Amino acid sequence: MTTIDEAEGTATGPAPAGGSGSGDGRDDATGKPQGKGRGRSPMSYLAPGTASPWVGRLVFVAVAVALFLLPAMLGEPTRIRQFSEYLCYAMIAVGIDIAWGYGGMLVLGQGLFFGLGAYAMGMYLTLENTKGDALPSFMGLYSDYTELPWLWKPFNSQAFAWVAAILVPMGLAALLGLLVFKRRIRGPYFAILTQAMALVFWLLLVGQLQLTSGTNGLTNFSLTFGRNKFAPSTPEFLYRLALIGLLVVIAVAWILMRSRYGKLLTAVRDGENRVRFLGYDPAVVKTIGFAVAAGMAGLAGALSAPIIGIVAPNQFTILPSILMVCWVAVGGRGAIWGAVLGAIVVSWTKTSVSEARPDDWTYIQGALFILVVGFIPGGIVGLVRSGRAFVFGRGSRKDKLAALTHGVDPEVPA
Repeated sequence: MTTIDEAEGTATGPAPAGGSGSGDGRDDATGKPQGKGRGRSPMSYLAPGTASPWVGRLVFVAVAVALFLLPAMLGEPTRIRQFSEYLCYAMIAVGIDIAWGYGGMLVLGQGLFFGLGAYAMGMYLTLENTKGDALPSFMGLYSDYTELPWLWKPFNSQAFAWVAAILVPMGLAALLGLLVFKRRIRGPYFAILTQAMALVFWLLLVGQLQLTSGTNGLTNFSLTFGRNKFAPSTPEFLYRLALIGLLVVIAVAWILMRSRYGKLLTAVRDGENRVRFLGYDPAVVKTIGFAVAAGMAGLAGALSAPIIGIVAPNQFTILPSILMVCWVAVGGRGAIWGAVLGAIVVSWTKTSVSEARPDDWTYIQGALFILVVGFIPGGIVGLVRSGRAFVFGRGSRKDKLAALTHGVDPEVPA
């Protein structure tokens, strides 16, 4: 009987005629169980020779402790704020990895969902900094409102802002996903559609000057969740919030990808028609993955609003959305930690280069993307896996050299 394989979730079945399967679950050429390595957590690759899920859990705890202690090592409030921002970007990258790395859906418009979350929290922070029943300052300049518009009233509640920041992007992504995937639109057509959605969102924000402050955006958040923005403890407080958000996102992604749904999602990526013939609806499977990625981007947006201190349309246009995909490409698709690492490394590099040579980052970014796409398609994680395979001597010499060149683990079918 055809089943969904345990790992990355490819659809598998009886070995085809003339294949390498012997019928007893082992490969004729190597004698190893077929699909070895497929049941391993992406995080267990950091410790060679073991497939225990406890490896991933220990890595999770170790990373959490290291990130928790990081502010003490950084010292400067500015650096703490910067790394808080990087953690928010890592949340977006994890969501993109679920949609693109595991689901095969190239999303070029995550800035839309990031922006929805940021504006939800930005509206709450704007009202928090507005005294009494007064209107936000930009409404007094650009509109003739005498009372707060109905769209803004629910955002007097911080709880509503958090819920809206996550559920609104998820709802929009679910609606868009069902409309698109039911019509079997995929590949570059889906990517262009998501990109167009980000552009439409930007146009709406710019055009609704009376409600969103247009290109100026929402700013002047002197109070942040009841704290003075300029208090020495505030940057570390916001860092802890971002860290908690990132750990929750990683845990959700890890659990989801190790579940039966995760196997179905990667099976749809590798063979959508096969999954459909097995009786599953690929449109629903892909829509769930797309919605989860949108929710993670919305949460990142909500956390980034007080950290960055401004919510403006230019933060959520097409170019930032493309950069978000680059984070995952550099870190490594199909590996949760790769997405986190890619977002932090690329963002830190951008900051460092921009501080030293402000005019050079655009060229370095382009060169980095070409390097990854052309020579290291597996990203940082793929390079680590390939190097580990080469050093530990798995597979033939030809396979190991191919792994170093193409970022493919010779023990895991590409």
